Amino acid sequence: MLPSVEEAKRELLIAGEMNPGPWVEHSVNVGIAARNIARKVPDLDENKAYIVGMLHDIGRRAGIVNIPKHVYEGYKYSLEKGWDEVAKICMTHSYPLMKEEFQYVPATEEEITIKEYLLNCEEDDYDRLIQICDALATDYGFVILEKRFVDVTRRYGIMETYIRGWEITFQNKEYFEEKMGCSIYDVLPDIGKTTLLCPPPWKPTAKSE
Repeated sequence: MLPSVEEAKRELLIAGEMNPGPWVEHSVNVGIAARNIARKVPDLDENKAYIVGMLHDIGRRAGIVNIPKHVYEGYKYSLEKGWDEVAKICMTHSYPLMKEEFQYVPATEEEITIKEYLLNCEEDDYDRLIQICDALATDYGFVILEKRFVDVTRRYGIMETYIRGWEITFQNKEYFEEKMGCSIYDVLPDIGKTTLLCPPPWKPTAKSE
């Protein structure tokens, strides 16, 4: 089950009032990227792509930026609303390695739940789409993947799993481009211009931590 486009926009507006930050504009742009790509891919619904793209980070409404926490909170909130398709995207969007993400025994409730979910989850094209759109969208527009990877590394530091995740993302880029018959960059507005912008990395406030 999914909310409507208008409901999704309203939810994001409320979430932004609860926890202001550039994540809201990022979420809007993930939705736009997902919609634009889905329009060119047979068997993908552009409205569904738009909705799950906008709400992939809805867990940040709770005021936390940590990856497992916002993934877990988004999953819980979406299930409470009856949005099972959004809940799935909340769980999968930060983990392109899927079943191979947790090569260790997680200690927190959030990571234990996420690992169990991913081990029993069958990834589909919507999961892959939002994973790649999450890497294409910033709060100020759209950028090539390499630019976004550098931005995230500047914020969080570098980890081996990030590098392995980049490889999956590039594979997904080729996968969707074959289905689209063009570059994913062709459908993202002003990407050439925004890729050249260099704003400082976003630093979360104490309230968001």
